[in-house]
Amino acid sequence: MAVPGDPPNGTPEGTGGGDEEFRADEYRSVVFDEDFVRAARLQEFSAQERMGEHARAVRSRSFWSGGGHPGPRSGPSAARQGRLIVLCITLALAAAVYMGLRNPYVAPVVVRAQALSSTVVPLAPSEPVPGGQPADLYANSPAAQYRVGAAGINLPAVRRTPHFTDSQVLAALSIAKDYLVQSSLDPDVLSAAATRPVRVLLDPDQLTQFDQSMISPAGDGRHAVTGWLVRFDPATAVLADTRVRVSGALAFAETSPNVLEVMTDHTFVYAVRPATGQPAAVDGASLFTVRRELRLRFDRDDLMVRRAELASAYVMAGPQDCSTDPAAGFRPLLAGAAPTTVGPAASDPYASGHPRRTAGLCGVLAPTAAPEQDASPAP
Repeated sequence: MAVPGDPPNGTPEGTGGGDEEFRADEYRSVVFDEDFVRAARLQEFSAQERMGEHARAVRSRSFWSGGGHPGPRSGPSAARQGRLIVLCITLALAAAVYMGLRNPYVAPVVVRAQALSSTVVPLAPSEPVPGGQPADLYANSPAAQYRVGAAGINLPAVRRTPHFTDSQVLAALSIAKDYLVQSSLDPDVLSAAATRPVRVLLDPDQLTQFDQSMISPAGDGRHAVTGWLVRFDPATAVLADTRVRVSGALAFAETSPNVLEVMTDHTFVYAVRPATGQPAAVDGASLFTVRRELRLRFDRDDLMVRRAELASAYVMAGPQDCSTDPAAGFRPLLAGAAPTTVGPAASDPYASGHPRRTAGLCGVLAPTAAPEQDASPAP
């Protein structure tokens, strides 16, 4: 019996089974039978059918039309993703530019320090200048209850302003106190032996004016040494007691979004004695009183590096002779000196609140009444 794959009329004569049979058996499993071959039909697609499900032969190189290199991400989906990425980048850049133009955190405005404007008014005595020991003089003067040195310069309660924080306000007040201490209490500054403790606290824009004032003082409202600091003429008087009596107050206010002001109003009472070689009418020391009203300005840079701009200074000091110019330094009338030139109006540097400012260049030192003594017996 013939099996599929054998010749139709059997094996030709003269051919043996041998190797041929073996090879027929080997390939029998992969030889198609006649029915399978007849059932197979060839089908060829037309050109239109072949192009139906395939991309065009010529691709557009435009990114927006979906062209590009062929690959698994090519086609309309990849084009849409590309357009979305470019659109997002464009929107991000536009938003960054808009926020940069509308940013509420504007960079601080550079504020240039103004020149100091100062007024120094000498106060002439209205009675002979009393003399004695410093402790007795203080005890019998309005300064009896004043504190000693920096302890008399107290800071007010600290609160934030619309554009300055609590810590910035505190920094401004502490710098103002440092300025008062260095310019009014430092013995070297008072004796004209040093100016650097004051200079290092000033805004760099004011250093030229400060240096000119120290080198060539003038009573022009701009270059008076005594507008910047307290200085005694070393040829006239020296300190008899370094424990200066102090009383006063500080206040602060925001004058602009970039400027904070501190106002100081303090009375300093010094015990002085004649300089070496100077004659004295009465043995002992005498009191010299200086009332200083200062206005200091601070921007944020000043607060960071601990410096100040001294905007204005109003100073009254006595007893002095109105004929002397106090621009270079104070020249106290010492113990036993009689009244001299009389000014236009009496001024009391010990009075609380704003002192009455004289219209002229000299005033009268109001008589210093001794503090009232407690008449009740001691326990």
